[in-house]
Amino acid sequence: MPHVKVKENEPFDVALRRFKRSIEKVGLLTELRAREFYEKPTAERKRKLAAAVKRQSKRLRSQQLPQDVLIPR
Repeated sequence: MPHVKVKENEPFDVALRRFKRSIEKVGLLTELRAREFYEKPTAERKRKLAAAVKRQSKRLRSQQLPQDVLIPR
């Protein structure tokens, strides 16, 4: 569990921002959202496969983009 010690004369907003950053780094909120409702194993595999396909297509698009930009018209 992430914890943040508030420093002397540190504004509350800064301490809260550090706490939020540490929670995000650990991945606590994403795990909490994933465990909020039960997901069937087949649905989980399907979701992960769709995410992998999306990442792959995004990676391919980003690799092809610089070549298309350099072509003069």
